[in-house]
Amino acid sequence: MSRLNPSAEEADKPGGDIAALAKGGRTNFFGFVLRLLARLPFLFIAGQLYGAEALGVYAYALLVVELTALVCSIGEKRGLAQRLREGETDETGLIADSMVVALVFSGVLAAVFFFWPAPLFPNGMSHPLDRWIVLAIPGYALTEIVLAAQAYKYDIGTTVRARAVVEPWTISILAGAFWFVPAIGDAGLTLAYLASIFAGLATALVPFFRTYGLPRAWSPRPSRLVPMVTRALPLAVTDAIEWGTRRVDLLILGWFAGPVALGIYWMAQQVASLPQKLKTSFEPILGPVITAKLKVKDFAAIARQVCQVGFWIVAAQAGIALALGIPGEALMGLMGDAGEFVPGTAALVFLLAAEVVAATAVVSEAALIYVARVRNLWVSIGTIVLQAILTVVAMLVIDQMDFADPQRADIYRAAAAAAALMVSLAVASLVKAVMLSRILGHSINNWRWALVWAAGAAVLVGQMAIMLPEWAELAFGIPAILAVYGAIIWTKGFGPEDRVLFSRKPKPVAEGEAPAGEPPR
Repeated sequence: MSRLNPSAEEADKPGGDIAALAKGGRTNFFGFVLRLLARLPFLFIAGQLYGAEALGVYAYALLVVELTALVCSIGEKRGLAQRLREGETDETGLIADSMVVALVFSGVLAAVFFFWPAPLFPNGMSHPLDRWIVLAIPGYALTEIVLAAQAYKYDIGTTVRARAVVEPWTISILAGAFWFVPAIGDAGLTLAYLASIFAGLATALVPFFRTYGLPRAWSPRPSRLVPMVTRALPLAVTDAIEWGTRRVDLLILGWFAGPVALGIYWMAQQVASLPQKLKTSFEPILGPVITAKLKVKDFAAIARQVCQVGFWIVAAQAGIALALGIPGEALMGLMGDAGEFVPGTAALVFLLAAEVVAATAVVSEAALIYVARVRNLWVSIGTIVLQAILTVVAMLVIDQMDFADPQRADIYRAAAAAAALMVSLAVASLVKAVMLSRILGHSINNWRWALVWAAGAAVLVGQMAIMLPEWAELAFGIPAILAVYGAIIWTKGFGPEDRVLFSRKPKPVAEGEAPAGEPPR
């Protein structure tokens, strides 16, 4: 097993859960940096070569494909760890059950969309080859299950290689290469995405077979598969809803605005989703650690894990949001010719803020899916309903306003959709944190005052940075904002347990010792 991966034995040691979370988070944070380095070239290539309209068509198809694939994976991204821990049969057979169900569901739906592509392309396809994007549905679903199986063995390195190296670099390179093939044209985005999904799956399967091997004396049986699917349905719906809260804005915007506005919003969403990957840095390792503590009913440890990881995520995401949002206009200007994507700056700012307020909901849900699965599902449903209502109301209000330029109205629609997302995610974070706190009997609070001081200093530095020429604003302003913010968080916000995240050989924290700026618990 890779040295980058925290071992199961390490997590099972007394007090070793935070060390395991930190080690897994470090590995995936490294993956986040790699993903960032690969994702930015893709956004630049897509914006400069294909333009906002082609991006709008591609973005809507991607929305349907990934949602379908997530549902077909039947919630195994997070539910597989519990099934494997509780299972009395061969692990490989249990995983094979999941893969068969996912393959059947995704294969059927892919065939439906191939022959009836209207739900994927309501405004028409850019190229006849676009319909082949449906092949990504089974590829994506199987990759989710394989990576979840590896995460159960505390192998986070495979997720980093597949998601942060192979997939983003494949799509970046091929999107540029396909543009120069006349027979492909605007379908280059679709075909590059399709290739990246199967490249990531192949990367994940190699260590998977090395870890688990092929199933022996196994065959799919309805007596096992039907109860498995029934039990997984609430989690699958929860996953789809959580994912949908980041996409329903795109869906509704597609109804009220044209493909150009949709493409601009999608570009802002992609830039804003970069810090979102930090939350997923801890998801693969947080699930197995929480299930281990649930087995011994150590609720205090679960609360500590959620609070610890929650603060790490909030602190990191707030810093990145400030670094990307303050020079947002210059950043969006890089993505297309003649400032085509600059009008999406307001949407970018709201989307970055949404990622920060959502962190508490995400880490709380990591435990709620095991201790209050159905109640968590209802809160998630309420969140997406609230978001949809706020978004539609905002669209209708804007429709009543008098704009001389219809494109200006679309930009207001994009900003309003992002603001609706931010508000709904803030409500979800509050509700889920209170719910988990009552269930565990321990407080769930990721807040520390050091976040305010660090953010204030970063804003001051950012205001000086935006006075520079655009190239200097990005080249020097972003690192300066991150440096000032990081220095204050490190000195004023991080305590001994927090610094475990940056220590390859973490020192134990004395019992009852509190993080910096917090009273002892």
